[in-house]
Amino acid sequence: MCKSRPGLSRPCRVLIVEDNPDSRESLRLLLVLLGYDVEVASGGAEGVRIALEFLPEIALIDIGLPDLDGYEVARQIRAALGRRTLLVAHSAYDQSEVRYRMAEAGFDGQLVKPAGVDDLSDWLHRAEHEGTDCQSCRN
Repeated sequence: MCKSRPGLSRPCRVLIVEDNPDSRESLRLLLVLLGYDVEVASGGAEGVRIALEFLPEIALIDIGLPDLDGYEVARQIRAALGRRTLLVAHSAYDQSEVRYRMAEAGFDGQLVKPAGVDDLSDWLHRAEHEGTDCQSCRN
């Protein structure tokens, strides 16, 4: 994973919206150890509120949340922030209908739980280099 962010002096901001406390905390710890600036939310409404304040480069959003589901979270974040934030569904759901609903809600892609470190790294790299001339992002 390339960690250079030309012209930027702050770490990439990552929002995790996950209702499972163990999953949320383990992912948060991993990302903090890797040097990311991380905020977490345990529900959909909280996730939208934090996204609008924190302005993350990437949001990892569970689909099965207790208040607003992940689809609605994605719709609201996308409506408010446009394309400035990569929205990645972080879910165990992987059927074609679910993938269609994710795309319709504004997600840029999906990490199927349990997500591998390589897949997660690919999305983080993309978020770090969105709008740059990074050669490895094009591959």
